[in-house]
Amino acid sequence: MPLLFHPTVFDNIKTAFENQIYDLDNLEGTLMVTDRTDLLDLAIMSREFSLSFQLTEGGNVTAEVVLHSTLKDLGDEILETPDTTPGCNLLLRFYMEIEDDETECLAIQNILSSIWGPELTPVQSLSFIYGQDSETYNNCIELKFKRQITEEQMEDIPNLLKHLLQSAEELESL
Repeated sequence: MPLLFHPTVFDNIKTAFENQIYDLDNLEGTLMVTDRTDLLDLAIMSREFSLSFQLTEGGNVTAEVVLHSTLKDLGDEILETPDTTPGCNLLLRFYMEIEDDETECLAIQNILSSIWGPELTPVQSLSFIYGQDSETYNNCIELKFKRQITEEQMEDIPNLLKHLLQSAEELESL
């Protein structure tokens, strides 16, 4: 009897995100996918998947969903290690340009805290190109989930995407 392929938790969650985000792009027209990566790091045997998009009625904010899985995560799952729960890490990012760092960063902090609650603290990293005459900063805003995402949370993905879209909409209004 041939061995059957059984997708990992990472693969299942990745596929769930892909399907729902591409439905919002292709079927509903709510957003437009702008980038997709699916990486395997052979040096440390980790996987990372990301999907970036912009709202159709926007373009100033890019949102990104990032899933990450380590060798330990995969090993625990395949070896069915006792007292472990297979999963992967979830990170949400938003990219946008801002002009007034003090005012806009505080507004971003307040918007995201009101949507995601106190459990997810937004981390904002500002950058600019040295020597370029510009009055704007590139802001990369990250929301990192503190616990692993498992297949048990897959039913939460539609609600998570609603919060993600709401975040992008409100950030667009700044």
